[in-house]
Amino acid sequence: MRAFFPLLFLLSLPVAAAPLHSQFLPPDDLGVRKEVADSQQLLQVTSYSVVVGNQRQSNQQPIPVTSPLILRLKGKPLSKGATISQVLISFDAESKSLKKPVFDDKSKTLTLNYPLAQYRVMLDLLRNDTVYVQFLSYPNGHIWADLHTGSVRAR
Repeated sequence: MRAFFPLLFLLSLPVAAAPLHSQFLPPDDLGVRKEVADSQQLLQVTSYSVVVGNQRQSNQQPIPVTSPLILRLKGKPLSKGATISQVLISFDAESKSLKKPVFDDKSKTLTLNYPLAQYRVMLDLLRNDTVYVQFLSYPNGHIWADLHTGSVRAR
């Protein structure tokens, strides 16, 4: 029994906990997630709405006309200390690079940007599966955000 005591003691020590849903992160080939995340916001989506806007700024010449497409997700926070209450996803058909994910503590809103090509995929996920939104920030400045389903059994 004495030989097992050190092993039991080591197993009972607190370990730097991996974030909830860390199994959905891609491999860390560049080593950007070696440190423990500063914060995690994890939301289970309970409702969503689609906003297709129409905007015309009449004070500029030539007059730009834009039609933003936004998914607004609402849900319940799941991770310890999470305060997130909604996610705004904007879709862009023209940019060559996307804006970084931003979590605003004051409004409890995560803002994400995706290429327009991802819109149908996201809508399909929201219609057919339980969807989670994850946002992680690291001390080195790395940020990760995603939408994912839980593990789904193949039919």
